[in-house]
Amino acid sequence: MQGIVDAFAPLYAMWQSFEAFMAGPGSPGLLGYWIVVVLMMTGFYIVIAHDNLVKKIVGLNVFQVSVFLFYILMAKVSGGTAPILADGIEKYANPLPHVLILTAIVVGVATTALGLALVVRIRNAYDTIEDDEIQAVEEEEDT
Repeated sequence: MQGIVDAFAPLYAMWQSFEAFMAGPGSPGLLGYWIVVVLMMTGFYIVIAHDNLVKKIVGLNVFQVSVFLFYILMAKVSGGTAPILADGIEKYANPLPHVLILTAIVVGVATTALGLALVVRIRNAYDTIEDDEIQAVEEEEDT
C-alpha cells in the first residue's frame, strides 16, 4: 500500500501547488474566480466582436471552459478528501459536480463538432464563413 501512496506523491504535491496558485497571494480563494470572469468576458467578446463563424465557435468554447472552471471552484471542499470511507477522515468532497463537468465536457465536444460541421455546410452553400457576407448573399437572393 505504501508503494501506491509513494507513486502518487508527486501528483499530490502538484495538486497542492495548484491549490496555492488558485488561492492567490493577496486575496485567498479569489484568483480562481477572477480567472473565470476574465475567461467568460473573453469568450463573450469573441462571440460578439467577430464575424467569422469558426471564431464564434472558439469564443463559445472559451465561455464554456469558464463555466466549467466556475463549477469546479464552487464544488471544491477545502480539506476534503475522496468519498472513500476510512478511519480518521471527517470531510469528504462531493464527486457529483466533477462527474457533471465530465459529462458537460463530452457534450461540449459534440456540440463543437456539430457547429463545425454546420460551418462546413455553410461554406459549401455560400462560399464564405463570414457572417456579414452570408447576410449579403441572403439579401441578394431575396431581391
